[in-house]
Amino acid sequence: MTSLKSKLKEDLTASIRARDELRSATLRLTLTAITKEEVSGTSARELSDDEVQKVIAREAKKRREAAEAFALGGRTEQAEREKAEGVLLDAYLPKQLSDDELGDIVAQAVGEARAAGAEGPRAMGAVMKIVNPKVAGRAEGGRVAALVKQQLAAG
Repeated sequence: MTSLKSKLKEDLTASIRARDELRSATLRLTLTAITKEEVSGTSARELSDDEVQKVIAREAKKRREAAEAFALGGRTEQAEREKAEGVLLDAYLPKQLSDDELGDIVAQAVGEARAAGAEGPRAMGAVMKIVNPKVAGRAEGGRVAALVKQQLAAG
């Protein structure tokens, strides 16, 4: 078992003992999503820590999106719960890059892509290939893509 998955299980046991309903429910759902990912496909397999992190990130993103939807629908109590679950899951993910840090990485990648001959909006793919490995798990794809587009347009 991966260290991240075992940490989730340990935290689940501790939260059940502490009767922390929010934390135990959130961790149960996350562990279920991890198990579902492990058994999907042609054969069951153990997920690596990186793959477990991707599942947690996906679950956290679902919570943020659900919180926005509930808030727009006027269901503030449900929105607060979803937001709290998202924050709880974020604790298991690597620290997110600040806007300045992400901007520096994107600017450097745009420079590299232009040096390789990529120009204009068509350079988007080339820049994303450079940026994605550097920010993996530390910035959401939509946020990265928006910044790349902005810098290519300014460029």
